[in-house]
Amino acid sequence: MMPELSPLLIEDAVRAALAEDLGRAGDVTTQATIPAKAGARALIAAREAGVIAGLPLARMAFRLMDDAVGFERWVDDGATVARGDVIARIEGPARAILSAERVALNYLGRLSGVASLTANYVKRISHTNARICDTRKTTPLLRAFEKYAVRCGGGANHRFGLDDAVLIKDNHIVVAGGVVEALRAAKAHVGHLVKIEIEVDTLDQLQEVLQEGADAVLLDNMSADDLRKAVTLVDGCMICEASGGVNLYTVAAIAETGVDLISVGALTHSAPVLDLGLDIEIS
Repeated sequence: MMPELSPLLIEDAVRAALAEDLGRAGDVTTQATIPAKAGARALIAAREAGVIAGLPLARMAFRLMDDAVGFERWVDDGATVARGDVIARIEGPARAILSAERVALNYLGRLSGVASLTANYVKRISHTNARICDTRKTTPLLRAFEKYAVRCGGGANHRFGLDDAVLIKDNHIVVAGGVVEALRAAKAHVGHLVKIEIEVDTLDQLQEVLQEGADAVLLDNMSADDLRKAVTLVDGCMICEASGGVNLYTVAAIAETGVDLISVGALTHSAPVLDLGLDIEIS
């Protein structure tokens, strides 16, 4: 089942993006050159292959400019497209279509880029049981949408923010006084429904985690050999997540160590925009 986004979340974000683009005077170019009653038809098409994400935001951009604009999607989010494939058809008042075009394509291209890169990572490890997941290395105020795009690409979501799980990182451990101290403090603080994950850099630290107990362990920047040893030591008693040094060339070997999850910051902080275009015809 494909993920969904809240219509309220979409509308608030797109309305703000349109306000940013329109500024104080509105689209002066379109107002100056296009008659108020002119109509238009347009197609959004892929200029390169990829995975689509962000159609609800693109549709909202046109609707908020003028609810008379019709938006017909030809594919769904999560669909794989080839170069030249039509993604959506738009028809209605020409001024609204032209004024909303850039915001719609910005969202669609950005999120489709995230989905496409995620799908590439997922494909590289499809022969294993590991899953690709994202991180909090997202564009400010776009996290919900970028994480949605990760799911469209076949990936999984890590925590959405600082408030939905405990993730004890190396700096927490240093300040808390050690692995055991950090884990005990976390368990004493949070409720029974809040999961606790802790980052370790060495197998010795992992042994401490195993003695104290946690829901998941983040194996950071470990060699493939150490990852295999870690998975053997854990023996299914907690989730094993690998991070650090992950790219399209190393991800398969990491997955083959038997880890459950591989977190990849690049999914959201380094995904190239998918090249999409809108071609319009004045009617």
